[in-house]
Amino acid sequence: KPAGLRTARKHRDHRRTQRWNDKSYKKAHLGTALKANPFGGASHANGIVLEKVGVEAKQPNSAIRKCVRVQLVKNGKKVTAFVPKDGCLNFIEENDEVMVAGFGRSGHAVGDIPGVRFKVVKVANVALNSLYSG
Repeated sequence: KPAGLRTARKHRDHRRTQRWNDKSYKKAHLGTALKANPFGGASHANGIVLEKVGVEAKQPNSAIRKCVRVQLVKNGKKVTAFVPKDGCLNFIEENDEVMVAGFGRSGHAVGDIPGVRFKVVKVANVALNSLYSG
């Protein structure tokens, strides 16, 4: 190993190349993770409801989770978003504008709902929580 005086350049260059073998560094600096993210790095996004869908829960649970297909306004990507709370799907119609947020696991599906990474937060600029509570 190079050591001592006049080896700083070698140390710097070696560290620079070795950093790319670190998974979290690579994910943060390549820019491909940001391209793949439907929100494009944002925390929330607005979209138009295309259809209401029922997603079957994974084993051992048995339920139909109420979700909606949403087309994002900013880039036209289509995502599936979960509608939280009991009966809140009744507040959402097709072609409504909804605000969608992440589901809390940084791009991973949550619980027994397969492939759903987002949740509905607002409908027509009104919080879903306030509609639910009345």
